[in-house]
Amino acid sequence: MVVERAEPDVGGVGDVLDARLRRRGAGQHRARRVDQLSAGPRLAAVKPGSGGTHVSDDIISSVINDQADAPSGKSSRRSFLKTAGIGAVCVGAGAAAGPVYSAVTSSPVPPRVEIPRAQPLRIDGVTVVDPRDGSAAPNMSVLVRNGRIVSVAAAGSIAADRDVRIVDGAGRFVVPGYNNMHSHALQAQRPALMLAAMLAEGVTGMRQMLGTPELLRYRADHRLPLTQYAPALLSMPGDLLLPFNVGSADAAREEIDRQWEQGADFVKVILIERDAFFAAVQAAHAKGMRIAGHLPPSVDIIEASKAGYDSIEHLGTGNNVWIACSTDADRLRTEQDTSLPVPGWVARLPFAEDIFAARMAKQLINPAAFADPDNVALLRRALDTYDERKAREMGRTFAANGTWQSPTLVRLRTQYLADAPEYQTDPQLRLMSEQARKDYDEVLGIFTALPAEIRATYRRAYDMSLALLKIWHEEGVPIMTATDGMGSVPGQRLQLEFREMAKAGLRPRDILRAATAAPAEYLGRTDTMGRVAVGMDADFLLLDSDPLADVANLAHISAVVRSGHLHTSRELAETVERLRNDPDPAASTAFHSVHNSFDPCCGR
Repeated sequence: MVVERAEPDVGGVGDVLDARLRRRGAGQHRARRVDQLSAGPRLAAVKPGSGGTHVSDDIISSVINDQADAPSGKSSRRSFLKTAGIGAVCVGAGAAAGPVYSAVTSSPVPPRVEIPRAQPLRIDGVTVVDPRDGSAAPNMSVLVRNGRIVSVAAAGSIAADRDVRIVDGAGRFVVPGYNNMHSHALQAQRPALMLAAMLAEGVTGMRQMLGTPELLRYRADHRLPLTQYAPALLSMPGDLLLPFNVGSADAAREEIDRQWEQGADFVKVILIERDAFFAAVQAAHAKGMRIAGHLPPSVDIIEASKAGYDSIEHLGTGNNVWIACSTDADRLRTEQDTSLPVPGWVARLPFAEDIFAARMAKQLINPAAFADPDNVALLRRALDTYDERKAREMGRTFAANGTWQSPTLVRLRTQYLADAPEYQTDPQLRLMSEQARKDYDEVLGIFTALPAEIRATYRRAYDMSLALLKIWHEEGVPIMTATDGMGSVPGQRLQLEFREMAKAGLRPRDILRAATAAPAEYLGRTDTMGRVAVGMDADFLLLDSDPLADVANLAHISAVVRSGHLHTSRELAETVERLRNDPDPAASTAFHSVHNSFDPCCGR
């Protein structure tokens, strides 16, 4: 069945897609395709040492430094730095064929992972909170069997068999588990450690924002490190859409067809040409897939929404959103460099993506540290001419079109306010490798050496990002909680995202909904997640304090129930510490080498 699509500038496509997603299970239908995948890795077009054409680093470096873009006369290097700096849209190659090929063929296949069946569980005397409307039912019992909630009723009314584990939850609150809807946990150097740390802060589900054919195959074969000590993998894309694999509208359609066959749940855009972007939106929807990610600089945020772009990450990448909210938008758009940082012919050279990725690795720790003065000046002028009325109109457009937002405020904050003193004592530092800490400190030094005027502009941009999120929330824009973290930068925990959302003006109830019921709605899984009710997956939290009274109470976690397994906060902390001191070899070597050729993400 093919979904009929409107032209890119026509709104109202969300309802058609939502209906299709509901019918097909919004991602769960992918299992049928995944099971059909071949067991072998996808081969790179050219393997180093194979006798094929290979382009040296010197050649690519020459192109970066010396070539001029034909129509504009601007150097590729300058465009490249613009993109790597304040804003723009960062380039990566997490799906690079070359490193994936060599890693897969030189590393052992990760072992199969199965979550054992949990003992039946009954928790008594709790207040069950419904994040959809903020209602609370006191003195209830929750009964769990085989990873599902089978009863929610008044305490004392549920009989227990002899095999049921009974927990006294008197005075505590039960809420659905939190969801991190922009995560790179599977790219972490030690994924099992990061996943356990996420579970310890109440994250029972995540949307992984980078995939590869190998990751999709491993998921189908239960070879990802997703144990009862890890959040559930809710959704994952295939290869990122980049100049290296999508150089035209036809290439976008072909790539999405390929990802559909590989079992991808959705399509993620990083940086492609304008015509390829709109072709990708239509092609993804024709397959019943959502499409999310960054905004190429040539695509206006409003027209992306009207075209049916499902989820915009980071409040819109680059200066895009601020230009759209400016009273001088037309003139600022003419001054914005919309060229891709990688000329098309260079992107098609063998292993160009690997070389560009290597050059970008440290810049992606914090793109704001590598500021292009012209780009910062453009941002400053956009902020100077900011119009709240345009921001509200934009919010109403997003609400009408069903354009979701994953703000990743903690990602923006760790970029724009990288020198904030609290990051020097953040708990994440203990979980970072020595090399990751060294790289982070080096980039921090570059940031702190920026001119005071640039850092002041960044601080202003972040403060206005909080104000913008509040406006969009007031206008009914659907929002999900997300961090963009992969464990290589401190300060990117979901509990900190909650705090920043509260600073923006969202109530605890709003934040709880954005972490629970909203992701369920986005994924089309309201029948299995997003609330504590009969038939739901047994992924929920036991809180010591009322989550509706104060956002800080969302962090007062007594226990986490994941797939029916109850873990106390103390047990989870001990698990994190054990993995920190003695990482699981399967999670930190064989699995990591397959997928972590490059971290693409980017934020602004």
